[in-house]
Amino acid sequence: MSATLSSEKTAAALRRSARVSLELLLVLLMAAVVLWLLGRTWAVVWPLIVGLLLTTLTWPPARFLRRRGWRPAPAAALVTVLFLLVGTGIVALIAIPVASQSGQLADGVIQGIGRLREWAAGPPLNISDAQITGAFDAAVDRIENSVGSVVTTAVTGVSTVFSGLITAVLALFLMFFFLKDGPRFLPWLGRQLPGRLATDVPAVAERCWNTLGSFVRSQAFVGLLDAVFIGIGLWILGVPLVLPLAVLTFVSAFVPIVGAVFAGLVAVLIALVSNGLTDALIVLAIIVAVQQLEGNVFQPMIQSRGLGLHAAVVLLAVTLGGSLAGVVGSLLAVPVAALVAVVWNYLREQLSDPGEAPEQQDEGPEPGTAPGGSHVDAPAPA
Repeated sequence: MSATLSSEKTAAALRRSARVSLELLLVLLMAAVVLWLLGRTWAVVWPLIVGLLLTTLTWPPARFLRRRGWRPAPAAALVTVLFLLVGTGIVALIAIPVASQSGQLADGVIQGIGRLREWAAGPPLNISDAQITGAFDAAVDRIENSVGSVVTTAVTGVSTVFSGLITAVLALFLMFFFLKDGPRFLPWLGRQLPGRLATDVPAVAERCWNTLGSFVRSQAFVGLLDAVFIGIGLWILGVPLVLPLAVLTFVSAFVPIVGAVFAGLVAVLIALVSNGLTDALIVLAIIVAVQQLEGNVFQPMIQSRGLGLHAAVVLLAVTLGGSLAGVVGSLLAVPVAALVAVVWNYLREQLSDPGEAPEQQDEGPEPGTAPGGSHVDAPAPA
């Protein structure tokens, strides 16, 4: 005899499901409002994010100077100037060798184009010079007929570059103020909040700061591995401009997807015009192998250990961020996922029963403490 459903239990389950669904809808609505506000204020939010990321790199030397008796303003100013000098040096490592070998590269490009035309004229393509000239003339005519769209694209590109320069300048100023006044922010924030929030919000902010620093350091380490491996491969093959290409690979590692594609394309092009098609294909194979190791082995392992996230979560976060917001989404996906995990773990700790210890992930030393147990000031926006 089959059991019959209880009408009371069924109605209670439906009411509970409806209440949970309504609560989830409210949460999603609130998330949509927050994302809309971020979009409306992105011109301010993006320099703030970049400034925080730069501060995570420059805070250790600033903290070292402050512990040696330096005042906050001179320490922040010195670190900011040194950061600008290092950035200028990186640009010089790329620009000066390229400028000194520009003539050789130009000759190589001409020779490379000639070899491509000879290859295209032979089997199996059998493309004649007349066909190539006709295709070139057709491309020129098409460009002349779409001058308006080309001008619009150029103006958009100039606007993007100008916006990037403004963001960089604002980020540098914010980095200086974060280095100077950051350690005073959490005590000030605690005094402004009522009740338990005065303890919870600064604690979560400090943990988020430490997690953000782990992300930036792990990303820099992954970029260093890419630069070393690709640089060794280029040096073995005798490709020119090895040091600029290695520096470009390291810098581009901070911009997911597009950065790797751009650096790899430049390396393959230089190998093609200087060493020929065979070496160019070998360079392409080296870059693809290193990028696969980075994306599937190095980055998930290093970031999962430094951020307390599983490797699969890192991969899924990057994929989701890229599909939602492109390059910026890919760049911010992993730190956002790590910050969400920090907040969730803190809420679990606070909501757990007193007799039950919540599961702790291996996240290294406690936030705000050095390996020896001493307290570490965590800068945050003033």
